[in-house]
Amino acid sequence: MKLFTCQHCSQLLYFENRTCERCSHRLGYIPEDSILSALEPANPDEGADIWQPLAFPKRRLRFCDNAALDACNWLVPHDSPSRFCKACRYNRTIPDLDQAENLAEWRNLEIAKHRLFYSLVLLKLPLANRADDPEEGLAFDFLAEAPGAKVLTGHEHGLITLNLKEADDAAREKLRTEMGEPYRTLLGHFRHEIGHYFWDRLVRDGGWLNRCREIFGDDSQDYNEALKTHYANGAPPDWQDHFVSAYASCHPWEDFAETWAHYLHIIDTLEMARAFGLRVRPKLDKAHELDAKLDFDPYNAPDIDRLVDAWLPLSFAVNSLNRSMGQRDLYPFILSAAVVKKLGFIHDLVHADWSAVDLKKARPAKVTAPVAA
Repeated sequence: MKLFTCQHCSQLLYFENRTCERCSHRLGYIPEDSILSALEPANPDEGADIWQPLAFPKRRLRFCDNAALDACNWLVPHDSPSRFCKACRYNRTIPDLDQAENLAEWRNLEIAKHRLFYSLVLLKLPLANRADDPEEGLAFDFLAEAPGAKVLTGHEHGLITLNLKEADDAAREKLRTEMGEPYRTLLGHFRHEIGHYFWDRLVRDGGWLNRCREIFGDDSQDYNEALKTHYANGAPPDWQDHFVSAYASCHPWEDFAETWAHYLHIIDTLEMARAFGLRVRPKLDKAHELDAKLDFDPYNAPDIDRLVDAWLPLSFAVNSLNRSMGQRDLYPFILSAAVVKKLGFIHDLVHADWSAVDLKKARPAKVTAPVAA
Protein backbone atom coordinates (compact mmCIF):
# COMPACT_ATOMS: atom_id res chain seq x y z
CA MET A 1 0.00 0.00 0.00
CA LYS A 2 1.18 3.50 -0.84
CA LEU A 3 0.81 6.92 0.67
CA PHE A 4 -0.84 9.60 -1.45
CA THR A 5 -0.87 13.40 -1.59
CA CYS A 6 -3.64 15.86 -2.33
CA GLN A 7 -3.15 17.38 -5.78
CA HIS A 8 -4.61 20.67 -4.52
CA CYS A 9 -2.72 21.31 -1.27
CA SER A 10 -0.10 18.50 -1.00
CA GLN A 11 -1.58 17.13 2.23
CA LEU A 12 -0.51 13.54 2.97
CA LEU A 13 -3.36 11.12 2.34
CA TYR A 14 -4.19 7.52 3.13
CA PHE A 15 -5.94 4.99 0.94
CA GLU A 16 -9.32 5.16 2.72
CA ASN A 17 -9.49 8.99 2.97
CA ARG A 18 -12.72 10.45 1.59
CA THR A 19 -11.94 14.14 2.14
CA CYS A 20 -8.71 16.09 2.43
CA GLU A 21 -8.44 17.31 6.02
CA ARG A 22 -6.52 20.44 4.97
CA CYS A 23 -8.39 21.81 1.93
CA SER A 24 -11.67 19.84 2.16
CA HIS A 25 -11.52 18.59 -1.42
CA ARG A 26 -13.43 15.39 -1.95
CA LEU A 27 -11.18 12.43 -2.77
CA GLY A 28 -11.63 9.39 -4.97
CA TYR A 29 -9.46 6.42 -5.90
CA ILE A 30 -8.74 5.70 -9.57
CA PRO A 31 -7.85 1.97 -9.70
CA GLU A 32 -6.57 2.01 -13.28
CA ASP A 33 -3.78 4.35 -12.19
CA SER A 34 -3.46 3.44 -8.49
CA ILE A 35 -3.97 7.08 -7.57
CA LEU A 36 -6.09 8.78 -4.91
CA SER A 37 -7.13 12.08 -6.50
CA ALA A 38 -8.61 15.30 -5.25
CA LEU A 39 -11.82 16.07 -7.12
CA GLU A 40 -13.72 19.09 -8.30
CA PRO A 41 -17.24 19.10 -9.74
CA ALA A 42 -17.30 18.98 -13.51
CA ASN A 43 -19.30 21.46 -15.55
CA PRO A 44 -22.95 21.21 -14.41
CA ASP A 45 -23.93 20.58 -18.02
CA GLU A 46 -22.00 17.28 -17.83
CA GLY A 47 -24.12 15.98 -14.95
CA ALA A 48 -24.49 16.61 -11.23
CA ASP A 49 -22.62 13.46 -10.25
CA ILE A 50 -19.65 13.91 -12.62
CA TRP A 51 -16.26 14.81 -11.17
CA GLN A 52 -13.00 16.15 -12.57
CA PRO A 53 -9.94 14.52 -10.95
CA LEU A 54 -7.11 16.97 -10.40
CA ALA A 55 -4.66 14.13 -11.14
CA PHE A 56 -6.12 13.87 -14.67
CA PRO A 57 -8.04 17.09 -15.40
CA LYS A 58 -9.28 15.98 -18.81
CA ARG A 59 -11.03 12.89 -17.45
CA ARG A 60 -14.60 12.73 -16.23
CA LEU A 61 -15.43 10.22 -13.52
CA ARG A 62 -18.22 9.31 -11.13
CA PHE A 63 -18.34 7.43 -7.86
CA CYS A 64 -19.24 3.80 -7.40
CA ASP A 65 -22.84 3.51 -6.16
CA ASN A 66 -21.58 2.15 -2.83
CA ALA A 67 -19.99 5.55 -2.12
CA ALA A 68 -23.46 6.76 -1.18
CA LEU A 69 -23.38 4.21 1.66
CA ASP A 70 -19.87 5.30 2.74
CA ALA A 71 -18.61 1.84 1.79
CA CYS A 72 -16.40 2.82 -1.14
CA ASN A 73 -14.33 5.76 -2.42
CA TRP A 74 -13.47 4.31 -5.84
CA LEU A 75 -14.26 6.00 -9.14
CA VAL A 76 -15.44 4.70 -12.52
CA PRO A 77 -15.44 6.41 -15.93
CA HIS A 78 -18.48 8.64 -16.26
CA ASP A 79 -19.79 6.61 -19.20
CA SER A 80 -19.19 3.17 -17.66
CA PRO A 81 -22.14 0.78 -18.06
CA SER A 82 -21.50 -0.51 -14.53
CA ARG A 83 -22.88 1.24 -11.47
CA PHE A 84 -20.05 -0.22 -9.41
CA CYS A 85 -16.27 0.05 -9.30
CA LYS A 86 -13.65 -2.62 -9.99
CA ALA A 87 -13.92 -3.88 -6.41
CA CYS A 88 -17.66 -3.63 -5.73
CA ARG A 89 -18.94 -5.17 -8.96
CA TYR A 90 -17.99 -8.63 -7.68
CA ASN A 91 -20.45 -8.46 -4.77
CA ARG A 92 -23.24 -10.99 -5.29
CA THR A 93 -24.88 -10.74 -1.86
CA ILE A 94 -24.59 -8.11 0.86
CA PRO A 95 -26.36 -8.19 4.24
CA ASP A 96 -29.61 -6.40 5.07
CA LEU A 97 -28.39 -2.83 5.43
CA ASP A 98 -31.55 -1.65 7.17
CA GLN A 99 -29.94 -3.05 10.31
CA ALA A 100 -27.41 -0.49 11.55
CA GLU A 101 -25.06 -3.18 12.90
CA ASN A 102 -24.99 -4.92 9.52
CA LEU A 103 -24.17 -1.67 7.75
CA ALA A 104 -21.23 -0.94 10.06
CA GLU A 105 -19.83 -4.45 9.71
CA TRP A 106 -20.31 -4.50 5.93
CA ARG A 107 -18.33 -1.26 5.70
CA ASN A 108 -15.49 -2.96 7.59
CA LEU A 109 -15.62 -5.86 5.11
CA GLU A 110 -15.44 -3.42 2.22
CA ILE A 111 -12.38 -1.68 3.66
CA ALA A 112 -10.54 -5.00 3.72
CA LYS A 113 -11.86 -6.09 0.32
CA HIS A 114 -10.78 -2.83 -1.32
CA ARG A 115 -7.28 -3.30 0.07
CA LEU A 116 -7.29 -6.77 -1.47
CA PHE A 117 -8.36 -5.41 -4.85
CA TYR A 118 -5.71 -2.69 -4.68
CA SER A 119 -3.16 -5.52 -4.86
CA LEU A 120 -5.00 -7.64 -7.42
CA VAL A 121 -5.40 -4.73 -9.84
CA LEU A 122 -1.80 -3.63 -9.36
CA LEU A 123 -0.58 -7.17 -10.09
CA LYS A 124 -2.78 -7.30 -13.21
CA LEU A 125 -4.24 -10.68 -12.25
CA PRO A 126 -7.16 -12.09 -14.29
CA LEU A 127 -10.48 -11.35 -12.56
CA ALA A 128 -13.39 -12.83 -14.51
CA ASN A 129 -16.74 -12.04 -12.90
CA ARG A 130 -19.97 -14.05 -12.98
CA ALA A 131 -21.04 -12.34 -16.22
CA ASP A 132 -17.75 -13.32 -17.91
CA ASP A 133 -17.76 -16.82 -16.44
CA PRO A 134 -21.13 -17.90 -14.97
CA GLU A 135 -19.75 -21.19 -13.61
CA GLU A 136 -16.55 -20.08 -11.89
CA GLY A 137 -16.31 -16.30 -12.13
CA LEU A 138 -15.33 -14.43 -8.97
CA ALA A 139 -18.15 -13.34 -6.67
CA PHE A 140 -18.63 -12.51 -2.99
CA ASP A 141 -21.44 -13.37 -0.59
CA PHE A 142 -21.34 -11.42 2.68
CA LEU A 143 -23.83 -13.22 4.90
CA ALA A 144 -25.19 -12.62 8.39
CA GLU A 145 -26.00 -15.66 10.49
CA ALA A 146 -29.61 -16.37 11.42
CA PRO A 147 -30.98 -18.83 13.99
CA GLY A 148 -30.28 -22.32 12.70
CA ALA A 149 -28.36 -21.02 9.68
CA LYS A 150 -24.60 -21.17 10.21
CA VAL A 151 -22.41 -19.29 7.73
CA LEU A 152 -19.02 -20.79 6.87
CA THR A 153 -16.32 -18.54 5.49
CA GLY A 154 -14.83 -20.23 2.43
CA HIS A 155 -14.48 -20.56 -1.33
CA GLU A 156 -16.21 -22.80 -3.85
CA HIS A 157 -16.07 -22.50 -7.65
CA GLY A 158 -15.25 -18.80 -7.64
CA LEU A 159 -17.72 -17.83 -4.92
CA ILE A 160 -16.14 -16.47 -1.75
CA THR A 161 -18.41 -16.43 1.29
CA LEU A 162 -17.58 -14.39 4.38
CA ASN A 163 -19.45 -14.56 7.65
CA LEU A 164 -20.44 -11.03 8.60
CA LYS A 165 -19.55 -11.63 12.25
CA GLU A 166 -15.87 -11.75 11.21
CA ALA A 167 -16.18 -7.95 10.94
CA ASP A 168 -16.91 -7.77 14.67
CA ASP A 169 -13.56 -7.43 16.43
CA ALA A 170 -14.71 -9.15 19.62
CA ALA A 171 -16.31 -12.09 17.80
CA ARG A 172 -13.28 -12.53 15.55
CA GLU A 173 -10.87 -12.42 18.49
CA LYS A 174 -12.97 -15.03 20.29
CA LEU A 175 -12.72 -17.30 17.24
CA ARG A 176 -8.99 -16.67 16.95
CA THR A 177 -8.47 -17.72 20.55
CA GLU A 178 -10.73 -20.77 20.31
CA MET A 179 -8.92 -21.97 17.19
CA GLY A 180 -5.46 -21.30 18.60
CA GLU A 181 -4.51 -18.96 15.77
CA PRO A 182 -1.75 -16.34 16.14
CA TYR A 183 -3.35 -14.13 13.49
CA ARG A 184 -6.92 -13.62 12.26
CA THR A 185 -8.02 -10.47 10.39
CA LEU A 186 -10.56 -9.53 7.75
CA LEU A 187 -7.80 -8.73 5.28
CA GLY A 188 -6.19 -12.06 6.06
CA HIS A 189 -9.47 -13.84 5.26
CA PHE A 190 -9.77 -12.07 1.92
CA ARG A 191 -6.18 -12.80 0.95
CA HIS A 192 -6.51 -16.47 1.94
CA GLU A 193 -9.81 -17.10 0.13
CA ILE A 194 -8.66 -15.35 -3.04
CA GLY A 195 -5.72 -17.74 -2.93
CA HIS A 196 -8.17 -20.62 -3.41
CA TYR A 197 -9.73 -18.75 -6.30
CA PHE A 198 -6.38 -18.28 -8.01
CA TRP A 199 -5.40 -21.90 -7.41
CA ASP A 200 -8.37 -22.76 -9.61
CA ARG A 201 -7.69 -20.07 -12.18
CA LEU A 202 -3.91 -20.05 -12.49
CA VAL A 203 -2.73 -23.42 -11.21
CA ARG A 204 -5.48 -25.76 -12.38
CA ASP A 205 -6.70 -23.87 -15.46
CA GLY A 206 -3.41 -22.13 -16.22
CA GLY A 207 -1.25 -25.22 -16.68
CA TRP A 208 0.82 -24.96 -13.48
CA LEU A 209 -0.66 -27.98 -11.71
CA ASN A 210 2.32 -30.33 -11.99
CA ARG A 211 4.76 -27.61 -10.93
CA CYS A 212 2.53 -26.74 -8.00
CA ARG A 213 2.35 -30.36 -6.83
CA GLU A 214 6.13 -30.57 -6.86
CA ILE A 215 6.22 -27.74 -4.32
CA PHE A 216 3.01 -28.10 -2.29
CA GLY A 217 2.28 -31.83 -2.57
CA ASP A 218 -0.51 -33.97 -4.02
CA ASP A 219 -3.78 -32.02 -3.82
CA SER A 220 -5.81 -35.04 -4.99
CA GLN A 221 -5.88 -36.46 -1.46
CA ASP A 222 -9.32 -36.28 0.14
CA TYR A 223 -9.79 -32.71 1.34
CA ASN A 224 -12.58 -33.29 3.84
CA GLU A 225 -10.75 -36.20 5.44
CA ALA A 226 -7.60 -34.09 5.66
CA LEU A 227 -9.53 -31.38 7.52
CA LYS A 228 -11.04 -33.91 9.93
CA THR A 229 -7.59 -35.30 10.67
CA HIS A 230 -6.15 -31.84 11.21
CA TYR A 231 -8.85 -30.75 13.64
CA ALA A 232 -8.66 -34.07 15.48
CA ASN A 233 -4.88 -34.36 15.74
CA GLY A 234 -3.49 -30.88 15.09
CA ALA A 235 -0.47 -30.02 12.99
CA PRO A 236 2.61 -32.28 12.91
CA PRO A 237 5.30 -31.39 15.48
CA ASP A 238 7.72 -30.14 12.80
CA TRP A 239 5.17 -28.11 10.84
CA GLN A 240 7.19 -24.88 11.14
CA ASP A 241 9.97 -26.48 9.11
CA HIS A 242 7.66 -26.94 6.14
CA PHE A 243 4.62 -24.64 6.39
CA VAL A 244 3.93 -20.95 7.01
CA SER A 245 1.13 -21.78 9.48
CA ALA A 246 -0.22 -24.79 11.32
CA TYR A 247 -3.39 -24.66 9.23
CA ALA A 248 -1.33 -24.81 6.03
CA SER A 249 -0.21 -28.31 7.01
CA CYS A 250 -3.66 -29.85 6.71
CA HIS A 251 -3.86 -30.08 2.88
CA PRO A 252 -1.95 -28.73 -0.17
CA TRP A 253 -4.92 -26.50 -1.07
CA GLU A 254 -4.70 -24.79 2.30
CA ASP A 255 -0.92 -24.64 2.09
CA PHE A 256 -1.20 -22.81 -1.22
CA ALA A 257 -3.90 -20.40 0.02
CA GLU A 258 -1.98 -19.61 3.21
CA THR A 259 1.25 -19.05 1.28
CA TRP A 260 -0.59 -16.88 -1.26
CA ALA A 261 -2.01 -14.75 1.57
CA HIS A 262 1.43 -14.31 3.13
CA TYR A 263 2.89 -13.26 -0.20
CA LEU A 264 0.31 -10.46 -0.36
CA HIS A 265 0.97 -9.57 3.30
CA ILE A 266 4.66 -9.21 2.53
CA ILE A 267 4.56 -7.17 -0.67
CA ASP A 268 1.87 -4.80 0.54
CA THR A 269 3.53 -4.13 3.89
CA LEU A 270 6.91 -3.63 2.23
CA GLU A 271 5.34 -1.11 -0.14
CA MET A 272 4.03 0.91 2.80
CA ALA A 273 7.41 0.70 4.53
CA ARG A 274 8.98 2.02 1.34
CA ALA A 275 6.42 4.86 1.23
CA PHE A 276 7.54 5.93 4.70
CA GLY A 277 11.19 5.74 3.69
CA LEU A 278 11.94 3.15 6.35
CA ARG A 279 15.35 1.56 6.73
CA VAL A 280 16.32 -1.11 9.22
CA ARG A 281 19.86 -0.93 10.57
CA PRO A 282 20.22 -2.00 14.21
CA LYS A 283 23.22 -0.34 15.87
CA LEU A 284 24.10 -3.52 17.76
CA ASP A 285 24.11 -5.64 14.59
CA LYS A 286 27.82 -5.39 13.79
CA ALA A 287 27.54 -8.01 11.04
CA HIS A 288 24.67 -6.07 9.40
CA GLU A 289 22.60 -9.24 9.14
CA LEU A 290 19.42 -7.28 9.83
CA ASP A 291 20.08 -4.39 7.47
CA ALA A 292 17.32 -3.60 5.02
CA LYS A 293 17.01 -0.59 2.76
CA LEU A 294 13.44 -0.56 1.47
CA ASP A 295 14.08 1.36 -1.72
CA PHE A 296 12.51 -0.93 -4.34
CA ASP A 297 8.99 -1.61 -5.61
CA PRO A 298 7.86 -4.86 -3.92
CA TYR A 299 5.07 -5.34 -6.48
CA ASN A 300 7.73 -5.60 -9.17
CA ALA A 301 10.55 -7.29 -7.28
CA PRO A 302 12.81 -9.41 -9.52
CA ASP A 303 12.64 -12.49 -7.30
CA ILE A 304 11.53 -13.79 -3.93
CA ASP A 305 15.00 -13.38 -2.40
CA ARG A 306 14.80 -9.60 -2.77
CA LEU A 307 11.48 -9.60 -0.92
CA VAL A 308 12.53 -11.96 1.85
CA ASP A 309 15.86 -10.17 2.40
CA ALA A 310 13.87 -7.00 3.13
CA TRP A 311 10.98 -8.65 4.95
CA LEU A 312 12.92 -10.51 7.63
CA PRO A 313 14.62 -7.40 9.10
CA LEU A 314 11.43 -5.34 8.83
CA SER A 315 9.24 -7.96 10.52
CA PHE A 316 11.85 -8.40 13.26
CA ALA A 317 11.80 -4.65 13.87
CA VAL A 318 8.02 -4.19 13.91
CA ASN A 319 7.56 -7.27 16.12
CA SER A 320 10.00 -5.72 18.58
CA LEU A 321 8.10 -2.42 18.48
CA ASN A 322 4.80 -4.20 19.12
CA ARG A 323 6.26 -5.97 22.14
CA SER A 324 7.33 -2.59 23.50
CA MET A 325 3.64 -1.64 23.53
CA GLY A 326 2.56 -4.91 25.12
CA GLN A 327 1.02 -6.11 21.85
CA ARG A 328 1.33 -9.44 20.08
CA ASP A 329 3.83 -9.72 17.25
CA LEU A 330 2.59 -8.04 14.09
CA TYR A 331 3.94 -10.97 12.06
CA PRO A 332 4.01 -14.07 14.29
CA PHE A 333 5.33 -16.47 11.67
CA ILE A 334 8.61 -18.13 10.69
CA LEU A 335 9.76 -18.29 7.08
CA SER A 336 11.72 -21.53 6.79
CA ALA A 337 13.68 -22.42 3.65
CA ALA A 338 10.77 -24.63 2.52
CA VAL A 339 8.29 -21.75 2.98
CA VAL A 340 10.53 -19.33 1.07
CA LYS A 341 10.60 -21.84 -1.79
CA LYS A 342 6.79 -21.90 -1.78
CA LEU A 343 6.66 -18.11 -1.71
CA GLY A 344 8.99 -18.17 -4.71
CA PHE A 345 6.47 -20.31 -6.58
CA ILE A 346 3.72 -17.79 -5.78
CA HIS A 347 5.98 -14.96 -6.95
CA ASP A 348 6.65 -16.67 -10.29
CA LEU A 349 2.96 -17.54 -10.71
CA VAL A 350 1.80 -13.99 -10.01
CA HIS A 351 4.32 -12.47 -12.41
CA ALA A 352 3.67 -14.86 -15.30
CA ASP A 353 2.04 -13.27 -18.36
CA TRP A 354 -1.65 -14.18 -18.14
CA SER A 355 -2.88 -11.61 -20.66
CA ALA A 356 -2.96 -14.01 -23.61
CA VAL A 357 -4.16 -17.14 -21.75
CA ASP A 358 -7.80 -18.16 -22.15
CA LEU A 359 -8.26 -19.66 -18.70
CA LYS A 360 -11.89 -20.55 -19.25
CA LYS A 361 -11.07 -22.49 -22.42
CA ALA A 362 -8.20 -24.32 -20.71
CA ARG A 363 -10.36 -25.46 -17.77
CA PRO A 364 -10.65 -29.23 -17.32
CA ALA A 365 -14.06 -30.70 -18.09
CA LYS A 366 -14.41 -31.90 -14.50
CA VAL A 367 -13.41 -29.37 -11.87
CA THR A 368 -13.06 -29.61 -8.13
CA ALA A 369 -12.56 -26.86 -5.62
CA PRO A 370 -12.20 -26.73 -1.85
CA VAL A 371 -14.74 -25.30 0.53
CA ALA A 372 -12.24 -23.79 2.92
CA ALA A 373 -13.07 -22.73 6.43
